[in-house]
This record gives sequence, C-alpha cells and structure tokens, in this order.
Amino acid sequence: MNDSVHELKPPGTRPRRQPGGLKRLWLLFAQAVTVALALYFVISTMRPEWLQRAPTQVAIGPAGSAVPVLQAPSLPASGSYREAAGRAMPAVVNILTSKASRETHPLLKDPFFRRFFGDRMPPDEQMASLGSGVIVSGDGYILTNNHVVEGADIIEVGLADGRKAAATIVGTDPETDLAVIRIAERKLPVMVLGDPDQARVGDVVLAIGNPFGVGQTVTLGIISALGRNNLHINHFENFIQTDAAINFGNSGGALVDTNGHLLGINSAIYSQTGGSVGIGFAIPVSTAKTVLDSIVKHGQVVRGWIGIESQDITPELAESFGLGRSSGAIIAGVVRGGPADRAGMQPGDILVAVGGKMVANTSEMLNLIAQLEPGEKAPLRILRKNRESTLDVTVGKRPRQPQ
Repeated sequence: MNDSVHELKPPGTRPRRQPGGLKRLWLLFAQAVTVALALYFVISTMRPEWLQRAPTQVAIGPAGSAVPVLQAPSLPASGSYREAAGRAMPAVVNILTSKASRETHPLLKDPFFRRFFGDRMPPDEQMASLGSGVIVSGDGYILTNNHVVEGADIIEVGLADGRKAAATIVGTDPETDLAVIRIAERKLPVMVLGDPDQARVGDVVLAIGNPFGVGQTVTLGIISALGRNNLHINHFENFIQTDAAINFGNSGGALVDTNGHLLGINSAIYSQTGGSVGIGFAIPVSTAKTVLDSIVKHGQVVRGWIGIESQDITPELAESFGLGRSSGAIIAGVVRGGPADRAGMQPGDILVAVGGKMVANTSEMLNLIAQLEPGEKAPLRILRKNRESTLDVTVGKRPRQPQ
C-alpha cells in the first residue's frame, strides 16, 4: 500500500492560475517602451545635444601609461556668426595712403647727401594706415570713404590674404563721403550686396575693418536706428545707426548682416573721445551702389537738381500758415531761371511728392530729387493755398557743391 497521499480532482479540471497576470505585465511593458520611445523622439528633435556623448581621447602619459582625458566634440558654438564673418572678411581690405611733401628740403636733392643717406622717404611721406575698404567687383573696384583717400598721392591696398597692391582713384563723391578706388589684381574675393530696405531695428550686424591698424577685426552689434539724417555730416544723409564698435581705421569698412551680405559702408561715429561709445553710422549699400554705378559710368556722380531752397514743416509753421499737414517741404526760395522756376513753382508752395514718391521732410526731398535723371521730365505734386496741383519739371544737373 502506498503511503503517499494524492489529492483527488474531478476529471477535466485544470490547475488554477492568476487570472490576467501575464497580460497585465505585457501591457505595462508595452506602455513603458512606448513612453521611452516618445521621450527619445522629443529629446532628439528639441535637444539633440543632450544625446551626444563627449568622446574619450586617450593620451599617452610620460611613463607610457594611457591617461583618459575628455575631449569636446567638434560642434559649432551656439549663436556663432562664424559663417557670416567667414564670407565677408576676405573682401574687406586695409587702405594705406601717403601724401607727398609739397616742400622738399634742398639737401634731399643734393647728390652728395643722397650718396650717404640714400633715397629715404621723408617722414611725412610714410605710408599710414587710415582706413578700410570693401571689394564689390571682381574687376577690382573697391568702395571706401572719401575722407580715407582724400588728398592722397599714393594708395596701397592690403588684402586679407596678405597681398598688397597699388590702387588708383576712379572717382569720389564728397556729398556722401564715398569713393571708388581700383586695384589690378586677379582672383579677388567679392562681397555680396545685401538689401538695406529689408533691415529692421534690432537686427544683428557685424562691423568689419582694421581699427587702429591692429589688423582685421570683427565687432558685433544691432541696428539701433534707420534713416538717420540732419547729422550735418554729409549733404545727403540716410545713415544706418549701429552699436557695433566702430573705431579709427574702421572708416570705409563693411557693415554686414548675419548672412555675410553687405548692408552699409561704415563712415562715422559719435564720440567725444575718438573711441567707440556705441553710436556708429554706416552709409546704406543702396546709396553706395548708386554712387559706384555713376562713378564707373560717368567718372563722377550725376544727380538731379531743380533749383529750390526748402525747409521742414514744423508744428509751429503748420499752425502759423494754417496748414492741414505736417509732412512735406515748404519751398522757401526758387532759383530764377532754374528748372522749378520754369515749371511755375513759387515760394510758399509745399512739395508733397516727387515722381510719385511722398516727401516726408527736406532731407528726403533732396534724396528723391537727386535720384532723378538730368534731362528727364518729373511730375512734382505741390500744395498751393490748400489746393493740390502737379508740375512737370525738366530736371537739371546738380552743380558740384563746395566741400
């Protein structure tokens, strides 16, 4: 007889199992995997740098043992403008000028003296680093400021790649403080022109030049204001204001956007010490392009002129004359026999529009008239005794103004 005890079970019954146990575990596992994959997708999309692991570089120690050191991955710096600077910097040049002495000492002409001292250049003829320039054409045309090359007898251009070349003046425009010079070099880097009309206050910009002769330098800032005028720097003013540092030697250099495209030619700063205080001014490249084209085509800048004197409409003048507007320019005088006089314009008229473009003030009026082609007829809309009328004026050529 067997002493083991057997439990009697009804036929057809199965061992008891925990109901739904495995199924529940499988569902929990599937949900955990789904959540993990979702988190991985979000992090890889929004913060991919979190998933990158710094590689370990093995260096051999002095005793021959391997010393593990941490090496950062080669990634672009966050918020870097290296691409913009890299595109623009090769096309910015250093300009060196000299003015020959007008009075040469008699000893310098003596053969005996020259035999011992040689043909040394007098101190006032030494090359001096005065400014910067921007290559805007593969033909060697360079934009810079007029005050950089004004009165220079010798001009030398230093390129970013180390080359040096003699330059000649193609033409100057003192009224905008722009000049065009040219070098006879091949394979020149050329800067792409941007669109200053699309620029807005707050845009990031880079100023590139050679301040104080220390070498090519890039500074960062934003556009502080647009359309600055009435600064009494030039006759025609439409400056881009920036807080990017512009110092002595930056004149004629480039103001570029974050794509490395040229927005303006750095021209002046507001300073009581000679150093940058965060208020710099650049001539828009749209103005510079017009000057460049005119100088290359005519040898000088040709501007429109109608022979008027004007003044801005102030609230006091508007109230005094009972004017119903605060924009436009009051005609204070008309040159006798000039284009405006022949068209019937009179003192006291208010110039409202030039060639279909509205006039906001005197500065804008001068710029609009200057853009007209001499010899063509332009419609000028005026307000006379609160009645508007249009005068067709045959545009004349603007006389060269004294500096």
